[in-house]
Amino acid sequence: MKGIFLLRPAAFAQIYGAAEVAAIADMLDLYAPPQSAESIQADPSVLAQADVILSGWGMPKMDAEFLALAPRLQAVFYGAGSVKGIVTDAFWARGIQIASAAAANAVPVVEYTLSQILFCLKLGWRHALEIRRAQRYPGRHHVPGAYGSTVGLISLGLIGRRVCEMLRLFEVRVIAYDPFATPDEAAVLGVELVALDELFQRADVVSLHAPWLKETERLITGAHFAAMKPNAAFINTARGAIVAEDEMIAILQQRPDLQAVLDVTYPEPPVPDSPLYTLPNVVLTPHIAGSLDDECRRMGRMMVDELARFLAGQPLHGAVTQAKEAISA
Repeated sequence: MKGIFLLRPAAFAQIYGAAEVAAIADMLDLYAPPQSAESIQADPSVLAQADVILSGWGMPKMDAEFLALAPRLQAVFYGAGSVKGIVTDAFWARGIQIASAAAANAVPVVEYTLSQILFCLKLGWRHALEIRRAQRYPGRHHVPGAYGSTVGLISLGLIGRRVCEMLRLFEVRVIAYDPFATPDEAAVLGVELVALDELFQRADVVSLHAPWLKETERLITGAHFAAMKPNAAFINTARGAIVAEDEMIAILQQRPDLQAVLDVTYPEPPVPDSPLYTLPNVVLTPHIAGSLDDECRRMGRMMVDELARFLAGQPLHGAVTQAKEAISA
């Protein structure tokens, strides 16, 4: 079968290293050098021979026009997360298989989340930032710690479930809000399903993992933050638009005991005069929870393995269907 790489040059270098490219070349006839959206626009005829596309960040949207140029296309291996930005109704109508490396990309997000949950349970950021401002050790605050405390997870999707699994190593109680999760699924994960309002009221740390959909925009409101326990923390590695940030900021200004760790904002980055830059109880990180640099090779390796499964006629572990895509992050 014939295949090509199609993604941004920088993404190609990050995701597909020499070992991954060599493994793919052993399985496919790579009939053209790596392509980008710009090179395809300049010479769309290069798509005509492609049975398989290996991709990642920078993949063009596969609309009817694109698909007409790729009549042989049977499978797409997307070495990144959500495929929402590249699939269309025309793509699904063609019955082309597509696999995503979302499971591989979830690994560093889970690692980041776990680190922040544990650090926030020790009030780590609050103590460290107070010391920086005061130039002395502050008085002690009540520290929940990781024994008998309550962690609240919003959404039990791919990342939320993995966070649950990691938290089993610690003596914490896990509660979750997910309107699509069943009691049986929650039981397997060892979590208690609760309403969103109750989750904010009970949790020592709340971690957001919901997808950004029209239905979830501004899902988290100021009232949720106002209801949080003293010294509680909020972590967002999902998307900033899920939070009513203006309302969150107002409560954080009133409640210096709360801590917010925000790896994502809306807009991203925050506007230059945003209070998020200066609020003493906000920690911003520049969208680093997902795969970066060397971590991206994990996604490339997953796509190598998926290609081998496809060529062997086996089910794809990262297969995305139209139904899954509709509710994915």
